[in-house]
Amino acid sequence: MDCPFGIYCRLQGEIFLDDLGWLRKRLTKLYKRNPHVKLLQIRVADISKGTAFLEMAAEYEKHGNLHGVVHGGAVASLADTAMGVACSTLGNKVVTVDMNINFIKNAGLGIIRAVGKVLHSGRHTMVAEAEIFDTGNVLLAKARGTFFVVGQFEQGDEEDDA
Repeated sequence: MDCPFGIYCRLQGEIFLDDLGWLRKRLTKLYKRNPHVKLLQIRVADISKGTAFLEMAAEYEKHGNLHGVVHGGAVASLADTAMGVACSTLGNKVVTVDMNINFIKNAGLGIIRAVGKVLHSGRHTMVAEAEIFDTGNVLLAKARGTFFVVGQFEQGDEEDDA
C-alpha cells in the first residue's frame, strides 16, 4: 500500500501492515460515526501498529478563524484524534488525560494531514505524539498527549460500539 503522506513516510521508514484487518475496519467505522470527527471532516487515511494517518478537509465555514486560516482548536482536535487513533491501533480504548500542542506555522485551508505515533504503551496510560502537515509536507504543529486506557478492542465485541 502506498503511503498517503508522501515524503514523511519515506523519511520515517513507515511500513504499512495489512494484518490489522478487523481493527482497521472497526476504527474507520467508529471514527466515521464520531460526531466531533464528522463535524470537523476528519478521516482515518491509514493505520499501522502504533501509528495513525489522518486527514482533515479544512473549510473556512467550519474550520476558519477571523484571520482566514484554520483555527488552532481545529488543529488541536486533529492532533488529539490522531494520537487517540494511534493508541487504538494497539488494541486499546483510550481517553485523553493531558495534551499540549506547539503551533509552528498557520494552517491554510484545504487538506491538512496528521501523523499520530505511540511513544509509550503501558497497562493504564499511554503517551503519544502527533505532527500536523500541509499538503507540501510543511510541519504546522506538534503535539504530545497522555491517554488513559479504559478498555481493549477485541474481535466480536463490535456491538459494544453502538
